[in-house]
Amino acid sequence: MKVFAISDLHLSINNSKPMDIFGPVWDNYLTDIEQDWKKKVGENDIVLIPGDISWAMKFEDAKADLDYISNFNGIKVLLKGNHDYWWHSITELRNYLKNNTYAIQNNAYKFGNVIICGSRGWIPADNGFKSQQDEKIYKREIIRMELSLKNMSMLRNDGDIAIVITHYPPFNYKMENNEMIDLFKKYNVNKVVYGHLHSYDKRQKMKFVHDGIEYYLTSCDLLENNLIEILDIN
Repeated sequence: MKVFAISDLHLSINNSKPMDIFGPVWDNYLTDIEQDWKKKVGENDIVLIPGDISWAMKFEDAKADLDYISNFNGIKVLLKGNHDYWWHSITELRNYLKNNTYAIQNNAYKFGNVIICGSRGWIPADNGFKSQQDEKIYKREIIRMELSLKNMSMLRNDGDIAIVITHYPPFNYKMENNEMIDLFKKYNVNKVVYGHLHSYDKRQKMKFVHDGIEYYLTSCDLLENNLIEILDIN
């Protein structure tokens, strides 16, 4: 089993929202992803998609995008991003998903000895929150993250690998510890996968280790539309 990740697909299968206006890396990006996915992902492999899945505003309009993902090979695990306005009812979404496609919200999934959990997250504070609303949302996401981590802990046995997916980067630019990072350490998380960022900044690393936890930035444009391998269990 292998675990891959790619985020921020920003699909619009039925609405044809152009992405190439954001730069040449978006030219034919779905074709690049499709080819790389087919080359890398086997039936029992896992692909993590931590947010910004579809531009759709309504669930009905997002179905074509969800079908597009579901038709790919492997086990697909989805998480809500800040642009996923169509994601309202987790029950409705889970009832619709097919072909080994799953959605995380306040829960965790176990595949073999790999457990996937997480929450969308929010912009971490940098010298304090910009607004009370930002702080309120961040605190709420902390609660949701711990609900998912608790579920992970209940499923976990010795030797199991815990992977968190979150849409927002869990660190600020100063790479300071915060409540989210403290949760990852408290629950002995092995790896954290996130996206949201679309511009290269020398302060951001695509992969790094902090306090023994591996972190991966997986925005598709920053990965040149190739899936990144997170784990390989022989």
